[in-house]
Amino acid sequence: MLDFLGSMANRVFLILLAGIIVATTATTYLAARERHLTIAEMRNQHAAERVEQLVQALDAAAPETRRQILLANGNFGVEARLVDTLDAGADNNSGLIGLLKARLGEDRRIVVSHEAACTARRARRFGAPPHWPEVCQTIFISLQDGALLRMKLHNPDVHPPFGHGPYYGPYLGVFLLLIGLLAFVVARMTARPIKQLAIAAGELGRDIDRAPLPETGPPEIRQAATAFNAMQARIRRQIQHRTHMLAAITHDLQTPLTRLRLRIEKVADAELRNKLIDDMAVMQSMVREGLELARSMDSAEPMQRLDIDSLLNSVCADASDAGQDVTLEGRAGVLVMAQPGALRRCLTNVIDNAVKYGRYARVTAAHEHDKIAIRIRDGGQGIPEEQLEAVFEPFQRLESSRSRDTGGTGLGLTIARNIAENHRGSLALRNHPGGGLEATLRLPAQ
Repeated sequence: MLDFLGSMANRVFLILLAGIIVATTATTYLAARERHLTIAEMRNQHAAERVEQLVQALDAAAPETRRQILLANGNFGVEARLVDTLDAGADNNSGLIGLLKARLGEDRRIVVSHEAACTARRARRFGAPPHWPEVCQTIFISLQDGALLRMKLHNPDVHPPFGHGPYYGPYLGVFLLLIGLLAFVVARMTARPIKQLAIAAGELGRDIDRAPLPETGPPEIRQAATAFNAMQARIRRQIQHRTHMLAAITHDLQTPLTRLRLRIEKVADAELRNKLIDDMAVMQSMVREGLELARSMDSAEPMQRLDIDSLLNSVCADASDAGQDVTLEGRAGVLVMAQPGALRRCLTNVIDNAVKYGRYARVTAAHEHDKIAIRIRDGGQGIPEEQLEAVFEPFQRLESSRSRDTGGTGLGLTIARNIAENHRGSLALRNHPGGGLEATLRLPAQ
């Protein structure tokens, strides 16, 4: 249940459903109450009219003919007879009593009694449904000569029992189905823009150049979409400015570094010259890695459909030709949309890192659901669990000596992850249970 309530659409659905049911119940109650008052008034008017007609007929008739009049009215749903005393308690139906006194005069003695169940013959009139219970009103009224008339009227009850009737169940089921469907549609319509915004925010982290959100819909949704698109544009500009600045700095450093190297070559002291040349090589390597980092963040290389198995064979073959212990197993058997040069750089960096710190690289490829999984495992000692993410930070190296002869520049894995994310993929590290460090590159399959 908690998982169901965790969704905003489901919460809106339940709120709407409960609100509609409560509002409908209240409206139905008020309508039924008003209907009860209206029907009760009409019933009293009708009863008063019938009583008035009978009383006037009896007042005008001779005592010996009254029996025939009473028998004739019995055929029209009125049970009437002359009695000597009251045989029922008084009721509080002041409305009917008031109508009768207004019609027959204030000097009449009138008593109205209400019976919960009718034992006399029931008269079905006015199209009352058969499942409605009847109520009986017993009226005692004095005639002009002092005789006491007892009348029993049969009327359908104004309040039918709740839930009675052959069509009540289907009606209720259809009603609940319709309001449930309405609440569901409204909830989905309400939550759809927020869901689209959440999806766009998730995609933004993987592809800064994704298409902007459509600025349509209600004013609030358009305002949110406009703000999101403006944020995306600002982030894209900041990344471009940072990338261009890094590329410009590293590019401009190459010329003075080249001149400096030429001057170092003229140093007479051979030992000093060699040390300076080594330091210069490190600086030039850092500049090259900086350029590669800039390119990995904003590559202009076009995307194209690529056979990942062919690319893996080529990269592993080049590594083996260079003297590295690299083997490839398995086939993905699918294509990917990729920048061939950038993806080759990504794979090369990860394989070089495995060989450099783990002696060898065992590469496997597989098609898993809608992803291609490329795993590269080395034979090293692994790294601490808390450092598995830190190694992807720029210039992050784990060697305690901080020596660039063994640690490199610390940009290789940073570049590799940037390239993977530019391809809507991911790159992660883990310490393999069988020993060594395993890098897993996942890319969307075509």
